[in-house]
Amino acid sequence: MTEQPVKRIHYRSLANRAEAWLKARLWAQVLAGLMLGVLTGIALGPDVGLVGEDLAETLGEWLALPGQIFLALIKMVLMPLVASSIVLGLAAGAADPAKLRAVGAKFALFVIATTVAAATLGAGLALLFRPGQLVDLSPVPVPRLAPGPADTALDGDPFEGLAGEVPGLLVGLVPQNPLAAAVGNEMLAVVIFSIFLGLAYVASPNKHKLVPLVGVLEALLEVSMTVVKWAMYLTPYAVFGLTAQLLARLGVQSLLALAAYVGTVLAGLAILLALYLVLAAVFGRISPLRMQRAIGEAQLLAFSTSSSAAVMPLSIETAVERLRVPSSVASFLIPLAATVNMAGTALYQAAAVVFVAQVAGVALAIPEITFIVVTLVAASIGAPGAPGVSIAILSSLILSFGIPEYGLVFVLGVDRFLDMARTAVNVTGDLTAARILSRDGEELDVEQARHS
Repeated sequence: MTEQPVKRIHYRSLANRAEAWLKARLWAQVLAGLMLGVLTGIALGPDVGLVGEDLAETLGEWLALPGQIFLALIKMVLMPLVASSIVLGLAAGAADPAKLRAVGAKFALFVIATTVAAATLGAGLALLFRPGQLVDLSPVPVPRLAPGPADTALDGDPFEGLAGEVPGLLVGLVPQNPLAAAVGNEMLAVVIFSIFLGLAYVASPNKHKLVPLVGVLEALLEVSMTVVKWAMYLTPYAVFGLTAQLLARLGVQSLLALAAYVGTVLAGLAILLALYLVLAAVFGRISPLRMQRAIGEAQLLAFSTSSSAAVMPLSIETAVERLRVPSSVASFLIPLAATVNMAGTALYQAAAVVFVAQVAGVALAIPEITFIVVTLVAASIGAPGAPGVSIAILSSLILSFGIPEYGLVFVLGVDRFLDMARTAVNVTGDLTAARILSRDGEELDVEQARHS
């Protein structure tokens, strides 16, 4: 029986919902929702005080309802969307497994190098500008976000015992129960399982026996994209409600008091964004201006939703149709990058740890900063994309150095806005990786023309 090659995935047809969505000027609706959310939040917040605090809290919960439903819909299809995209992407490139191996190795190097650079940059800028010393914040008692006593500090060498833990950590990366990993929202485990499944398809000598599996995965991808389309219709309302709830709780003064910290993180993210554009220009042979124009809509969606998963279909469509990335490469790299390529998150977390330490008056030495960078690189790559994970990681790391936790309250206050910014930068990194890890732009144009 002859082998049935996996058909090329036409992301233009799969992503036509996103195109129609953008033609309806959704970006304008998102910006309008953002501005209305700011005004509504200020009116309900403590600065204006049109309503009482309890009523403002209740109204904020109702206003945020569309946003919570939006996030719930995305989470509902996130695992099948990622798994089917990765397996189909690998299967579509089965004709040239050597090329897939080369792309995977280069992508790993890209992720590690950019994440280390980003975490170092975040810690360095926080040490340079010292935003925690520019604001006068009194201690605020808060419930602990991670177990352990507040005075638990690292004794001696922070790297002591780390070498002995590495083998166990590496073994733990292999999901022994993929279904349990999916139920537990362990994204990295699902990605690793999907990679193994796709590689097993590539290595199988009897691909004709795997045709039913491919059909099921294609159907699963199509259904997941449909649910994402439904979620996209809620985006303007989600942005409005979540922004209004944030400002209603904190007020303008709470945000202004943290301007130095926010400015430090945004400066780091701007530098990281510029670095991605330079990498795209040098290795991807595309000018920074053209690159920015091509990915602008994906960046806006990422900024407004704070979800790399929500942007994934549009990111794949952007990579294939605007950046001329082969669909087999885009369908493999984009879902994988949305999970492990979190340089913007590493930068934010590094700056946040140093900021909280400065607020509490705790000095961090170079070895401690190095340990923070190494830990955050590993944590950002393996962290699941769920709300509150960044704060949980920060709390655990802060406690390990004996830093008082009360500074986390102020970090949490602006986390929503900074999450929007770092998600946009993370998506930029995903698309940059897809572009520079493909073949030369001229050859891609020829390939796209052949398939169009």
